Amino acid sequence: MPSDDTTLEELRHRLNDIDRRLLAIVAERKSVSGEVARVKRATGRPTRDYEREREVILGVRAAATELGLSPALAEDLLRLLIRSSLTTQERASVAARGAGTGRRVLVIGGAGLMGRWFVEFLSSQGFTVEVADPAGAYPGVACVADWRATDLKHDFIMLATPLGLTDAILRDLALRRPPGVIFDIGSLKSPLRAGLLALRSHGCKVTSVHPMFGPDTELLSGRHVIFVDLGSAPALAAVQELFASTMAEQVVMSMDDHDRLIAYVLGLSHALNIAFFTALAESGEAAPRLARLSSTTFDAQLDVASRVARDNPDLYYEIQSLNDYGAESLEALSKAVERIRTAVLSQDQAAFVALMRRGHDYLEDRKILSERRA
Repeated sequence: MPSDDTTLEELRHRLNDIDRRLLAIVAERKSVSGEVARVKRATGRPTRDYEREREVILGVRAAATELGLSPALAEDLLRLLIRSSLTTQERASVAARGAGTGRRVLVIGGAGLMGRWFVEFLSSQGFTVEVADPAGAYPGVACVADWRATDLKHDFIMLATPLGLTDAILRDLALRRPPGVIFDIGSLKSPLRAGLLALRSHGCKVTSVHPMFGPDTELLSGRHVIFVDLGSAPALAAVQELFASTMAEQVVMSMDDHDRLIAYVLGLSHALNIAFFTALAESGEAAPRLARLSSTTFDAQLDVASRVARDNPDLYYEIQSLNDYGAESLEALSKAVERIRTAVLSQDQAAFVALMRRGHDYLEDRKILSERRA
């Protein structure tokens, strides 16, 4: 215990020492996590064990209570450490599998953010990766400005190009009939329909992928990767195999099902947040003033809206405007807002409450389904 004459500077030095010891323990835990990954691979056990996680978290909450600490704080800390451990284990599993050893991948558009993510992901599996992008590539990655200058004899050809360019490249590839597996990672498939179907009609091994995560993602546990089945079983299986050593949830669906659902998953959520920050920006209230009066709900919504506002507006416009089913979700949002507005202006409490209760029931059903899957 510090004495009454302990100085502030001395206390700060003690905190610095504790922080260094904490970091040393975290580093040790990360090292042990790597050994855990090795043992799991050797014994064929899955990377993630939800029952074990639950036991650890409950134990930490109980220990925190005994020590007079917040159980919630202890749980948040352990979840952060578990996430770090899982990231270490997943990367080790991907590298150890070495599925790409001796095989080549051409990433068209590999200088972009998602392109770079895939270049690193595929390189970690042992693939020899070549990037075709006029913007160049980062050091250590072979690069050409134009994909047409390559031999196209790669085992995989991946397109990470803007939606507005991808369809034309797919159609050009169809004329060249590359022998390897071809796939794109576009957020929408409607604008790519002609190119994808051209590849299929020319007998190419083609499928389509939508990674439901951003380029800053490290751990794929809890993330979804959508695979669009275009009728080429070998292509679909080969691309799914790229993610076999990760903890990503794989979902296979048709092209039309993909875009209809994405109209809500991306289109609706984007539009809602754009409407939210547009209403705030046009309200006449300064952001600092609103921040002083913020609430838990407002802060959470503002956080999501801020991330949307920082994203690529051209990509968001494409997701809204190029989806064959995009108008459906926008119309649903418009009708929902109008129903809320009508209930409030007409003082119809029953109608307003009914909307809230219906939403509660819908979200509870979704929550139960998610828990069953976990």
